[in-house]
Amino acid sequence: MAGQVASWPAHAREVIRWKSQDGTEIEGVLHKPADFQPGRRYPLLIVIHGGPTGISRPVPYSNGAGYYPVDRFLARGALVLEPNYRGSAGYGETFRSLNVRNLGIGDAWDVLSGIDHLAAQGLIDPTRVGSMGWSQGGYISAFLTTRHASRFKAISVGAGISNWMTYYVNTDIHPFTRQYLQATPWDDPKIYADTSPMTYIKQARTPTLIQHGDGDQRVPPPNAFELYQGLRDQNVPVELVIFKGFGHGLTKPKANLAAMQQNEAWFVKYLWAASPTTAQ
Repeated sequence: MAGQVASWPAHAREVIRWKSQDGTEIEGVLHKPADFQPGRRYPLLIVIHGGPTGISRPVPYSNGAGYYPVDRFLARGALVLEPNYRGSAGYGETFRSLNVRNLGIGDAWDVLSGIDHLAAQGLIDPTRVGSMGWSQGGYISAFLTTRHASRFKAISVGAGISNWMTYYVNTDIHPFTRQYLQATPWDDPKIYADTSPMTYIKQARTPTLIQHGDGDQRVPPPNAFELYQGLRDQNVPVELVIFKGFGHGLTKPKANLAAMQQNEAWFVKYLWAASPTTAQ
């Protein structure tokens, strides 16, 4: 195994920082291909961690929680950004609290400002950007595919929340929603609507892949069905993949591999207009 790894391309990674829409400093991990060339504008793929109190670190052979083939994207000639959006662990209590009653909205600021930062540096082609994530990362990607559709060529939503009302009445962790939105849907329906991707479904036009476990109790499958039907009704290219026998995560290697292959095919199709087997 060590010999095999030694033969892999030596992709680079670094921690970068930028200012979000409200002035908050955001940190993220930027992965660069082994043959990175300054002055060239690359496609950008964003991999958003879950949590929201997860964190991305600058480690080699990152695979986006097992569902996203980061190194294969790099080998194809893309930059990959893993943003530690507001709410991520390791930055203090104040930073952790910045998405209270601001879920999706502030998180999206952090992702979009990261794209703008890289574009301003001349590193990326802002017309070839994709986003993906699982759990909270899937929720943020769902928010991006409906409210900020013009910024993305393709998106993948893994086990993501699409409607906080649907989520609240079905999830196994009701206190999570009350903690972040500071209300029940009966007390404050507006905050539930403002932070729900489905509220903005009429704006959607980004091709979207949805992946979900059929036994998910944390983010129950109705969230996937709702987003899928909404996108279909808007004539947006969309695919729904239900992993039978799995809950909130894919816990078997074969399922992980299938998810990675589906994601590779989706983004290669829309960012490179090719198939995954096309020569790099």
